[in-house]
Amino acid sequence: MNKEELVQEITKKAKVTQKDAAEVLNSLVATVQKTVAKGEKVTLVGFGTFESRKRAARTGRNPQTGKEIKIVAKTVPAFSAGKKFKEMVNKK
Repeated sequence: MNKEELVQEITKKAKVTQKDAAEVLNSLVATVQKTVAKGEKVTLVGFGTFESRKRAARTGRNPQTGKEIKIVAKTVPAFSAGKKFKEMVNKK
């Protein structure tokens, strides 16, 4: 499912216009991005948690040459699924 399809699904379930659904979705995404970028967590009970995680510097290998390279430390966004979400996916 892509963003457009998600907006259409929200439109049907929430009985709002496509414009309103897109605006709410865009606001949610922007808020989560800003909050995680500041180093804070966003927790949606039953769905999951968005957070930033630090990756340590490490040594890797160039797959083409086999030469060792240094990979710098960085902070990356992460998502951990909530219990209810995991159970839904597991039942299929």
